[in-house]
Amino acid sequence: MSPHTIPDDELHVTYILASGPGGQNVNKVATAAQLRFDARNSPTLPQRIKQKLVEIAGSRMTGDGVIVLTARRFRSQIRNREDAVARLHDMIAQASTVQAYRVPTRPSRGQRKRRMENKQHRSRIKQGRSSRYTD
Repeated sequence: MSPHTIPDDELHVTYILASGPGGQNVNKVATAAQLRFDARNSPTLPQRIKQKLVEIAGSRMTGDGVIVLTARRFRSQIRNREDAVARLHDMIAQASTVQAYRVPTRPSRGQRKRRMENKQHRSRIKQGRSSRYTD
């Protein structure tokens, strides 16, 4: 099992009436998928990813650590379920990326010298534009 694969028994999907435009279909058919994933108690995810998911999920996570995603873009339950699962996988993939360690570096002597020469050159150009030399 890859690190981003969540077993289906950890995902709880319910179908609700979607809001917005769609006419009779929206009023009669429960096509919007609401996915719930208990991230805090998931045995699949490592602790580091769980902590990062709390930041990424934001208001989509309840106080109990359950991520709630509602998908209502499509007219069918199956496509909305797939959309919600894909969004969850994207969140987990984002949480599992490790920030690259940046080694702080300093400019070399040559870079500092070129920067100062460029500043002096620009300064001379701008001094040449001033009106103090004109009568």
